[in-house]
Amino acid sequence: MAVAETGALDPVMAFALIGAIGVGSQWLAWRLRMPAIVLMLVAGVLVGPVFGVFDPERDIGALAGPMISIAVAIILFEGGLTLNFHQLRDARQGVRRLVFIGAPLGWLLSTLALRYGAGLSWESATVFGGIMIVTGPTVIAPLLRQARLAHRPAALLQWEAIINDPIGALAAVVAFDAVMVLRTAETLGAAVVEFLVGLVVATVLGALGGLGLAEAFRRGHVPEYMKVPVLFSALLAVFAVADMMLHESGLLAVTIMGVVIANANLPSYEELRRFKEHATVLLVSGVFVLLAASLDFGTLGMLTWRAVLFVFLVILIARPLTVMVSLAGTDLPWNERWLIALTGPRGIVLVAVAGLFGGLLADLGIEDGAMIAPLAFALVAVTVVLHGFTLAPFARWLGLAGSEAPGVLLVGGSIGTTALAEAFKKAGVPVLVADLNRSHLRSAREAGIATFFGDILSEAAEQNVEFVSYATLVAATDNDAYNTLVATDLGPEFGRSNVYQIGRYREDNQRHSLPETLGGRRFGKRETFADLREKLVTGWTFGVTRITEEFTLADWRAKNPEGIVMARVRAGGEVRLDLDADVTKVLAGTTIISMLPPREDPAAAAAG
Repeated sequence: MAVAETGALDPVMAFALIGAIGVGSQWLAWRLRMPAIVLMLVAGVLVGPVFGVFDPERDIGALAGPMISIAVAIILFEGGLTLNFHQLRDARQGVRRLVFIGAPLGWLLSTLALRYGAGLSWESATVFGGIMIVTGPTVIAPLLRQARLAHRPAALLQWEAIINDPIGALAAVVAFDAVMVLRTAETLGAAVVEFLVGLVVATVLGALGGLGLAEAFRRGHVPEYMKVPVLFSALLAVFAVADMMLHESGLLAVTIMGVVIANANLPSYEELRRFKEHATVLLVSGVFVLLAASLDFGTLGMLTWRAVLFVFLVILIARPLTVMVSLAGTDLPWNERWLIALTGPRGIVLVAVAGLFGGLLADLGIEDGAMIAPLAFALVAVTVVLHGFTLAPFARWLGLAGSEAPGVLLVGGSIGTTALAEAFKKAGVPVLVADLNRSHLRSAREAGIATFFGDILSEAAEQNVEFVSYATLVAATDNDAYNTLVATDLGPEFGRSNVYQIGRYREDNQRHSLPETLGGRRFGKRETFADLREKLVTGWTFGVTRITEEFTLADWRAKNPEGIVMARVRAGGEVRLDLDADVTKVLAGTTIISMLPPREDPAAAAAG
């Protein structure tokens, strides 16, 4: 049976509960537009120490430790996969400064805050201080989407979080290895030798593992369907062998392995990275729920006023000082510097890695290592709640908030996208038109529409287009293959339900139809580029109409029997692009964007 007489859960039921709580919390957070970490923390504490439904030590026992170690190893490997040196070289000066100056300075100041604020020993403070370099890449992205910051500070915060993620892990691993060797070696000389040997072995193993896999994938020695299983097997092998050479050096090895693969320019890199991201979501959720459920209220009760002092020092002194020193001498405006300096949320990765190393330090006889996990939970809870509620108003006060309404990104410059962009702009929706051909953007520029010249899939677009400001994408070039590529590639970033493309030529022909897994949702009534262009040339126009209690959708249809509803903009700025047949009811306060046939009175057509 699932629950024994002692109240313990069967291990299978315990694993199912971990998955349900972790993934369920993330889904609910998405629905409520809240940071997932808050709901996971609450759920883990409720099923763990509050109600006693799940106790990792009781229900999983000896499996909990190895599970957390392997999960953290995979999380750090995925972090290494994000560190592409080419992108770092191309990054703005501010990002490089936040990495090369901010990371070591942040480590030092965080260590001092832990030592003199929280009262930890130098060993625990040094290890935990290294982890605190990480500013929470899993938390930054949803906060930026919610706050809709201006492009430059948003890009700096996001790049800092992504790049410092593996650097913080490396710092923590190196610091822990040093503490462990110093604690276990008989003499200082032996400790130094053992540490250097372990460091070299872990580095070599990680580099060889990454290079070997990259070469095997590049030469086609591994079939496509086996690349992810081989990657996981190699990851576990490198982790285990390095750990055998020097305890916990496996974490360093797999992080280096991820960095090597990230810089190998593999054709299948994006597929590997996305699968790893999906696996990391599951593992991060599981580890966080395990750690939250393992919290001991007795340990939490040990948090005194020094924990409050520690959080205060990190948020108001260590973080601002790190950023201000790093960005000194740059041309960044002061309001942007202050926004970045006072924005440093910590996330799930910090708690997961801190929980692991806290337990390992305690096993080495460093008693205050047990305080690392509660301090990490306290820091994460305070920073996530603080920035979650204050980032948007603070950015508006500094004049750095983007548009409140989620925007629309139109890929492809033409008279059709220009007319549609003007309609969205009239409805109060931010819009951007992107195209590879500068001349295709001329009409949009003349109409005062924001444009991007270049490939929307390029690195230049990643660095210059404020993707967080756009919630909907429409691929509308005259090239069906490119439209399909854009919709497929950017689908995971925008969400498949928010990516559209115009109808493809000869789509109904079985020889030319594509599977539903490729491309985006159909925009309009399956009109192709030529169909839309012909309508506009022959006098069709885009109309913008506000539906009210007095003027309903039925009234609009009676007035425009041939009109085609292309989009709806709700009162809060949310955009819905639906087939006209799906639009049967529109709430008062909603603005509809429609295509209207030629009329004798152009003014009446424009008004809808």
